[in-house]
Amino acid sequence: MYTDPISDYLTRIRNAQMAGHKVVDIPASNMKKEITKILHDKGYILNFKFEDDVNFQGNIKVALKYNSRTKQPAIKKLIRVSKPGLRKYADARNLPRVINGLGIAIISTSKGVITDKEARDLKVGGEVVCHVY
Repeated sequence: MYTDPISDYLTRIRNAQMAGHKVVDIPASNMKKEITKILHDKGYILNFKFEDDVNFQGNIKVALKYNSRTKQPAIKKLIRVSKPGLRKYADARNLPRVINGLGIAIISTSKGVITDKEARDLKVGGEVVCHVY
């Protein structure tokens, strides 16, 4: 049994990319669904599908994205920042910049789960969930 579902989500995506899989199945939660939508909107994954009929919890099918020529995954790094044992928060002025703006930080705010750029525009802070680049 795992104690951090978000870390499990990120690890499943990392492992599937290292193995060269096209699709990965992940147990669903509202937070994972929001992170998946952000990854799709920013172009880090090809597509996704929420399946609610598999079990009571539901399932997320994520189609991973690779470079057509080099076969390298679109996501270079997925780093969990805030962990259950040590939460990391940032206010609107101190939001992290991932690789000088080339990557994204996913932030859980009072306005929902959004990227660091959107949080700066809305002038809200929150829990820094992960970095993606």
